[in-house]
This record gives sequence, C-alpha cells and structure tokens, in this order.
Amino acid sequence: MTFEIRLRQESKNDLRVAFEYYEQIRQGLGQDFLLCFENSLAKIQRTPMSFKVVYSGLRRIAIRRFPYRIFYIVDDSTIVITAIFHVRQNPESWQYRT
Repeated sequence: MTFEIRLRQESKNDLRVAFEYYEQIRQGLGQDFLLCFENSLAKIQRTPMSFKVVYSGLRRIAIRRFPYRIFYIVDDSTIVITAIFHVRQNPESWQYRT
C-alpha cells in the first residue's frame, strides 16, 4: 500500500525554523538537515506502522544526525506529520497537536 504524506501547517513551520537555525550555524547545514528529514519521511512512507506509538496513536521517528523527532499519525492511506520537534522541547507541545 502506498501512503500519501501530508504536513500540517504547524509542522511546515517547525521545519522552516529548524532549517533556518542550522543555516545560521553554517551555510549548507540546513540543507543537510532537510536531506536527513526527507530520508526519515521515506522510512515512514515505507513502513509507517513500525515506529513507536508515543501518545494516543501518535508515532515518532528520529531524524538521523540531528536532535529532532518527527511525530505523525497514520490515517487510512495518509500519513499526517503533526510536528517536527527538537528533543529538548516540552513534550506537552507536540501532544496538543494530535
């Protein structure tokens, strides 16, 4: 089964903020972050049910090389990305996005 991936507006904002942060640190690092993010999305799309449920149907995957996690919900044939959070952010923040 092929799953469509949909990013909520809040998760698009999370991605933009992280990208801009890493670009400020070093030019090109933001692009590296995006590539690792896309790699994680590909893993989710291949096997969305294989990642840990952390809260009320919400699943999580780590972004390789960066201290970020992608939170998502599987809804029929759609994967909804609800948040892209740094590991040190308050967990209550992503829980409200379910």
